[in-house]
Amino acid sequence: MATIDRSLVVDLPLFAGLAAAELDDILRDARAVHHGRDGVVFREGDDAASFFVLLNGHVRATKATPDGQQVVVRYVSPGEVFGVAMAIGLARYPATATAVDDSVVLVWPAAIWPRLVEKYPALATNTLRAVGSRLQDTHTRVVEMSTEQVERRVAHALLRLVQQAGRKVDGGLEIDFPISRQDIAEMTGTTLHTVSRILSAWEQKGLIDGGRQRIVVRSPEKLSLLAESPTRSAP
Repeated sequence: MATIDRSLVVDLPLFAGLAAAELDDILRDARAVHHGRDGVVFREGDDAASFFVLLNGHVRATKATPDGQQVVVRYVSPGEVFGVAMAIGLARYPATATAVDDSVVLVWPAAIWPRLVEKYPALATNTLRAVGSRLQDTHTRVVEMSTEQVERRVAHALLRLVQQAGRKVDGGLEIDFPISRQDIAEMTGTTLHTVSRILSAWEQKGLIDGGRQRIVVRSPEKLSLLAESPTRSAP
């Protein structure tokens, strides 16, 4: 197995506080795996046999509802740990992880997790911090879904994506991975028709530019005002 160069991960939050020799030891059991666009990293309900760190690309986590609908739980950005089901006491993956563009992940066998966190408490602390941040984000989205009308939910979703993966382009900030209107509908608990109507209206107002699986936020400030102001949109 090829050795992973520690320079690829030394600045990642998961490995904060770890010395070079400790990183080398942790990386000894890792392997790098490439996933092309739409490649499945793991499926909901599969045995949690591995845990992962995303090096390049983006990964979408989705969960199926009892009636067969799909919900986008979150997007994973480079540098993030994911699939750490064993860290929260789960034997199976609670969601499906799919690459949304060409992605490279580091993969460790789940069986070594107890040894690693016992030997390197900083790894456990950093993982807990990451999981806690995601839990807080989930709570925020639950409140939005329960209390906000759909236009505000869509605005909040776009602003979060821009904060997570926005890159400067002419005329605004582009979400730096392919994202469809259906994806946004699944993130915000609404329909494709409703999201299409809202985004088309925002395009006419100059708030965003849209294309095939592409969104550029032209005015984050105005979108923030929309996100915080009551609207009359139907849920």
